[in-house]
Amino acid sequence: MSSSHLCSSSRAGRHAGLALAALVLSAALPASALPGGGKTPQAIVDADQPPQVQGVDVEERLGEPLPLAARFTDEAGREVSLGEVLPKDKATLLTLVYYECPMLCNLVINAQVAAMREVGLELGKDYEAVTVSIDPKDTPAQSEQRRRRHLQAMGKPESAPWRFLTGTEEHIRKLTEAVGFKYRYDESTKQYAHPAVVHVITPEGSVSRYLYGTSFPAKDMKLALVEAGNGRVGTSFDRVVLSCFKYDTAMRRYSFYVFGFIRTGAMLVFTALSAMLIYFWRRELKKGAAA
Repeated sequence: MSSSHLCSSSRAGRHAGLALAALVLSAALPASALPGGGKTPQAIVDADQPPQVQGVDVEERLGEPLPLAARFTDEAGREVSLGEVLPKDKATLLTLVYYECPMLCNLVINAQVAAMREVGLELGKDYEAVTVSIDPKDTPAQSEQRRRRHLQAMGKPESAPWRFLTGTEEHIRKLTEAVGFKYRYDESTKQYAHPAVVHVITPEGSVSRYLYGTSFPAKDMKLALVEAGNGRVGTSFDRVVLSCFKYDTAMRRYSFYVFGFIRTGAMLVFTALSAMLIYFWRRELKKGAAA
């Protein structure tokens, strides 16, 4: 491993890396992820953060299109555009990481894998996944290694549609700026400070939802995929359940939506009453015909 890579082989470098990752976890949570978030000036937020993580944030750009023409290299060494690897008929989980990250990226990806195993949806059939490295020095060989490892952890074959991409600084920046993923390189530790987030992308190639942290409840991931897929993900029951939950922009979670529950309950009652009335109406018609 070269000295320019961010995970030092020395014990001191490792400790510095873990310290930086801990700082990101504790201090780089977007201000907009807190109740009343989005109202605090960035200068004030940065003033309260260690220098290594100042400016590390997520600037939500819901509904904004991704740069589909941006060019990357996939795990097999082929040059592809982002538009080529994003499915046109289902939602996508997009993760931005780097392969030499000592802690945070592994926490995010492992949590993503755990949620994908429990989400109740099938990778490839209901949704797909794309992971892009933010480090221009990362290679397709590393992409293939990580891809194989995470697919094995899910019990999926190597043909499963989870793409791992590397690219140049120019095209990486196009993507990170489009999704509002703000990160920085820390020269003192030779590492990237970055947010912990999974992006949920629509079939049209725009940002639908952000899932924050290093733990993703399967319910939140499933509802986000159903929402992003616009009915093309999940079952009819999933879409009924979605109407009973509302995305809480302050807490960054799907919360029980009592009015949605009442509305859904009223619809079910109406459907049941309609079916009962139709049954009795048909029975009376049969009696009349028999007389």
